[in-house]
Amino acid sequence: MDRGSSSYLCVSLCFPLVLLFWEARGATFTIINKCDYTIWPGILPNSGSPGLGTTGFELPSGESRSFQPGSGWSGRVWARTRCAFDPNTGQGGCMTGDCGSGQVECNGVGAKPPATLAEFTIGSGPETQDYYDVSLVDGFNVPIIVEADGGSGSCMTTGCASDLNEQCPNELRFGDGEACRSACDVFGTPEYCCRGAYDSPGACAPSVYSQMFKSSCPRAYSYAYDDPTSTFTCVGADYTITFCPTFSSF
Repeated sequence: MDRGSSSYLCVSLCFPLVLLFWEARGATFTIINKCDYTIWPGILPNSGSPGLGTTGFELPSGESRSFQPGSGWSGRVWARTRCAFDPNTGQGGCMTGDCGSGQVECNGVGAKPPATLAEFTIGSGPETQDYYDVSLVDGFNVPIIVEADGGSGSCMTTGCASDLNEQCPNELRFGDGEACRSACDVFGTPEYCCRGAYDSPGACAPSVYSQMFKSSCPRAYSYAYDDPTSTFTCVGADYTITFCPTFSSF
């Protein structure tokens, strides 16, 4: 068989294997806790996306855990803080980011605001883009950065590395300063929540509160229509999600 035939055979046989490998692999998420306290990450797949084997777990300071979502997976990851669960019954809850399940596993329930969210949509094939962002639309509880590893495209680091709890206005403060609520969560008005007559990019302008978030974390979503500077893309990457990164800005 000549080299041309060999090349054709490799393309015809190997490329489907590459596609099958991609479909099985998707991407790798590595969640790292660099906070000086234990967190309980929560995971919420979007409707139609498969689970990752857990929807919530304990992650002590300095430890990490990895997952492999399949191609096309979409969902969000966040940190729960100051949690307490009964060692016998498993029942309990968290001060911030609680998902209301009453257990370590969130079981398909999302974070109660305020919570910093890392959001992903993994591409459906080896040449399709992943979309990722960090959102402060539901408020802030823990600094997060998302880094793309080994992909192609813009693949920028995003997130909110600053501790917004330290500069949170009194009217948005949650508890004793454990988190910072969004203006929508506090005031509930259409202009802060981008609802009703304000439900469009042209009608819903950034507020003084979202601008405060944006000035500290320019690559994070600060309000619902903050897409142009807050959504990032990459092809074929793995992602590292770091809570409480060791630097305060980027």
